[in-house]
Amino acid sequence: MAGLKPTSEEWEEHWWPAPAKLNLMLNITGRGEDGYHQLQTVFQLIAISDWLNFSLHDGGDIQLRCDSMEIEASENLVVRAATLLKQHCGTAKGAVVTLKKILPQGAGLGGGSSDAATTLVILNQLWELGLTTEELAGLGLQLGADVPVFVYGQSAWGEGVGERLTPISLPEQWFVVVNPKCHCSTKEVFQHNRLTRDNSAITIRDFLGGQMKNDCLPIVLEMNKDLETVYQKFSEFSEVFLTGTGSSMFAKCDTRAQAAALSNQLPSDWTKWIVKGVSESPLQMSLKRFFK
Repeated sequence: MAGLKPTSEEWEEHWWPAPAKLNLMLNITGRGEDGYHQLQTVFQLIAISDWLNFSLHDGGDIQLRCDSMEIEASENLVVRAATLLKQHCGTAKGAVVTLKKILPQGAGLGGGSSDAATTLVILNQLWELGLTTEELAGLGLQLGADVPVFVYGQSAWGEGVGERLTPISLPEQWFVVVNPKCHCSTKEVFQHNRLTRDNSAITIRDFLGGQMKNDCLPIVLEMNKDLETVYQKFSEFSEVFLTGTGSSMFAKCDTRAQAAALSNQLPSDWTKWIVKGVSESPLQMSLKRFFK
């Protein structure tokens, strides 16, 4: 990134996106000796984000400001990411991070993981650490399996626990995303005794040919009857998919007009978004503009 070094005032005024993702499919192929499930998935980045602001803190510590804190600051992935990066590089610099939460927790949209990724990427710049994207992704994996895809900033085919990533070119689509305001525990879903864990592996070609099953869907619907009610109602108007282990669901549309028409058919009191799938992360685009 070339150009003039941004001033402290520019840093203090700039807000950085932490975009959401959808899992377009989820195929579970096994379970390792460490207990983690081996899976195949497709990460589709979408144009809805949390927002973060970063500024240097002379005291050298990490301070998090957020009006909608649902967990202790020390356990928040933003603080954990900043602390991990600080310890890894041995820097004495600190930061004040302000977080505007848009993406609900436990919704399968990757909000916490994306917040962590944006924190790693931006503090690497603010603190002038010089780590590569690969190094940042490696640190991100210590925080969660979904963090690396947000660090790399591209829609991708994921394998392993989701950390082995292959960039994938996806058709431009719009999505209607519905969040039933239920919290789905990933741990409980993956521990369920009726979860299918021994599917045959598929290929990217299989996915592009239409294999978009999510193995977690029947388990999630069984575990949460309120979510099942929303799923059944949503399914009256479109084919419906679950992202990750839930709780958010989505339908695919070719155009924004189609997505708007579908959204208008759904109950007005539902939490829902019309969003565009993007191949490049809004974070990467913001970086290019900021450091032009």
